Amino acid sequence: MIRLVIADDQALVRGALAALLGLETDIEVVAEVGRGDEVSAAVVLNKADVALLDVEMPGLDGIAAAAQLRTAAPDCRVLMVTTFGRPGYLRRAMQAGAGGFVVKDTPARQLADAVRKVAAGLRVVDPALAVESMTAGESPLTERETDVLRAAGTGGTVADIAAATFLSEGTVRNYLSSSMGKTGARTRANAVHIAEENGWLL
Repeated sequence: MIRLVIADDQALVRGALAALLGLETDIEVVAEVGRGDEVSAAVVLNKADVALLDVEMPGLDGIAAAAQLRTAAPDCRVLMVTTFGRPGYLRRAMQAGAGGFVVKDTPARQLADAVRKVAAGLRVVDPALAVESMTAGESPLTERETDVLRAAGTGGTVADIAAATFLSEGTVRNYLSSSMGKTGARTRANAVHIAEENGWLL
């Protein structure tokens, strides 16, 4: 029997996944959590074999939660399930130790099969996303450029971004300019959009 923990911040999705996977004779859903920072405790407490993690969650995102599990529960395998099949997310999830990465519209039978494969130590990756990830390549942004673009995503002024990132306004302008150059964007908002679409801002 595969002991499974499901983590998703949307109660309806979490419940649906638990109901579907709970129908499988060899999978037992032992816990459900709605925050990334609750994953490790749930996995350890319930001696889970597999953690099914959403990427975008409060407290701790799914990729950071996967990385945390490598220390807290090294025997637990991780399967990422996300609405947003962004290539940057896939690469970072695999670097964090995830064994699989699928999108939420995966048919129930395939999802259950992905849980089994990950539990067995195999890698499972959505084929379309794998191709997209190889084509997209690594994020061209530095850590600071990423921070500035993430802050720019809230739509504030340069002064607001400077305050949020503890940088001078001139430095913020420089980072925004270099980010626009690297993403091929014509505006700050466009640079944010491109970076988000590629999964570079999580």
